[in-house]
Amino acid sequence: MIDLSQVSRRSVMVLKITSKRQVTFPQHVLDELDLVPGDRVMLIASEDGYVLKPRTLDLSKLAPLKDRIPRDCGAFNLGAYRREGHEGPIRD
Repeated sequence: MIDLSQVSRRSVMVLKITSKRQVTFPQHVLDELDLVPGDRVMLIASEDGYVLKPRTLDLSKLAPLKDRIPRDCGAFNLGAYRREGHEGPIRD
């Protein structure tokens, strides 16, 4: 179990769970994790409790696209894509 006396005050937050089992995270936390509404997070069980992490992309799912994407097209900038605004959510 985590010894809360050894944890800084900034790293401890109390979140309220609504009747719909939802929580609202402080904006600075979402910014630090680069999360926006609609993103998914992983809840991972550990010896000390649970760890919440942004859901990562399974790169093996991209393998079928390997020969379909030109090598000179550059890297995809997800942050820029999100700022541009598009209709509908990105689904995985």
